[in-house]
Amino acid sequence: MTKVINIKTKQTSDSVVTSPWQQLRNFTSARIALGRTGNSIPTDALLSFQLDHAQAMDAVHCALDTTALRQTLTQLPQVQSLTPSVPQVVESKISDRLMYLQRPDLGRQLNPESWQRLVKQAASPNFTPDLAIVVADGLSSTAIQHHAAPFIERLLTRMSESGTWLLAPITIVKQGRVAVADDVAECFGAKMVLVLIGERPGLSSPDSMGLYLTWGAKRGSKDSERNCISNIRPEGLSYDDACNRTMYLLEEARRLHLSGVNLKDRSDIQDESGSQLNQTHTDNFLITHS
Repeated sequence: MTKVINIKTKQTSDSVVTSPWQQLRNFTSARIALGRTGNSIPTDALLSFQLDHAQAMDAVHCALDTTALRQTLTQLPQVQSLTPSVPQVVESKISDRLMYLQRPDLGRQLNPESWQRLVKQAASPNFTPDLAIVVADGLSSTAIQHHAAPFIERLLTRMSESGTWLLAPITIVKQGRVAVADDVAECFGAKMVLVLIGERPGLSSPDSMGLYLTWGAKRGSKDSERNCISNIRPEGLSYDDACNRTMYLLEEARRLHLSGVNLKDRSDIQDESGSQLNQTHTDNFLITHS
């Protein structure tokens, strides 16, 4: 049954005229149908915009509380049982937030001191982790502060249930970009790396977290070698749904020894029997096979 929306304009006060499309705001957080006061938007809409803009700015410029995050992760039973040591905090080649915004290239590499520390921390030449988990502040420290620990808790629980995984110590990187995880993976000799990072904040999502998976990561790995899951937050992609997608990609990457454009996320596709499709991930959707 089709619902008919009445688009008659009505005036709620002597000054504010509501938009005829106001009911559409029930379906989106986008700034639509704000109404008007003369030729301007209403004051409450303006103040809401300014608040969201301030929160987005704070997400970029506020420093990540690495001490609190490290303590939270250390206390997780899953971290204690699955990782060989407590999480470590290291730094990229960036010294402050202004430099982070001006020099993305320096945020993609560990500084020499951090590199040497992780190399020394590697358990032994005979220990090859399946996965290194990296947490970087990125462009939204708010996202990492809020969502990194609960996501990691759920992910490690799933990993403990799905089979044997050898993990490197969790690494927290200050002033890090996505590619800094490649350095961490190379230091530990990990087969693949998963980096959780704060995404560029929007006016309706200042705390959106993303993750990137790279098989065989090393300094200089290409972006085409990565798989990305975006908008992880309660108002976006839930922790549980993100974990389902991540576990699918992790297991397929380990099985096929690849990631990126050759690894398709088919976690929500099932065959008629209800089991996950088992494909080689080399199919091109632009080509029809007869």
